[in-house]
Amino acid sequence: MRFLATLLALLGSMAQADTMRLAVTTSFHNSGLSDVLIPAIKEDIGLEVQLLVVGTGQALRLGQGGDVDAILVHSKAAEEAFVADGFGTHRREIMYNDFVFIGPKADGAGVKDAITAREALQRIKARNAPFVSRADDSGTHKKELVLWADANLEPATFGAWYKAVGAGMGASLNTASGLGAYILADRASWLNFGNKAGMALLFAGDPALFNQYAYLPVNPERHAHVNAEAATALEVWLTSSRASALINDYQIDGEALFVFNAQ
Repeated sequence: MRFLATLLALLGSMAQADTMRLAVTTSFHNSGLSDVLIPAIKEDIGLEVQLLVVGTGQALRLGQGGDVDAILVHSKAAEEAFVADGFGTHRREIMYNDFVFIGPKADGAGVKDAITAREALQRIKARNAPFVSRADDSGTHKKELVLWADANLEPATFGAWYKAVGAGMGASLNTASGLGAYILADRASWLNFGNKAGMALLFAGDPALFNQYAYLPVNPERHAHVNAEAATALEVWLTSSRASALINDYQIDGEALFVFNAQ
């Protein structure tokens, strides 16, 4: 603890009045956790973190172009490819939650009776029940496509019941609510969503729905202008006991939204 406090103090001195750009997912931002973490980062180490709120795919592209100093996203395969291709220095896991299926309380497709995520999607398809897809190359969208493939189903063959909206998590949840449609969401965004009327969390708990968030600094060897020192300072803070407490203690209506698991 003393070593960590000393290190944070040194980094705080180094990063005093410093600024960095961090691309984060809409699901992370919509959870409300960023409103807790960003002021604490500024207070603790004097680092001004400017957020670019986009889907995971766009966040990775911003990193590839050197338009941000680091990214915080949730699509492991894409993250590992980003590092393998030399765009990121490494991948550091920070926290996790899970994906859940949201839908109309009446649940005409019987999703709440499914045993697995695969069965939940097969039930939706069997009834051609309205389903909203983010369709925005986000981490949530990437996970949705993996789940459809696991269910031996191909969204490209679906009819009008499958609504590809090309929007962030909050906007997509609003669309699903307006249509009385099913949707895959991260638990944090759902808990922080304010338009729940007629909608409910219908299915969760399948290990396939695990949702890991990771931090990836952009490689300064690719983009010499990136603020690598600030990215390192932020990583030290994000993996500290201070961040752990803030992340684990963040709740809505008594329910935790994330679990810290940085090593």
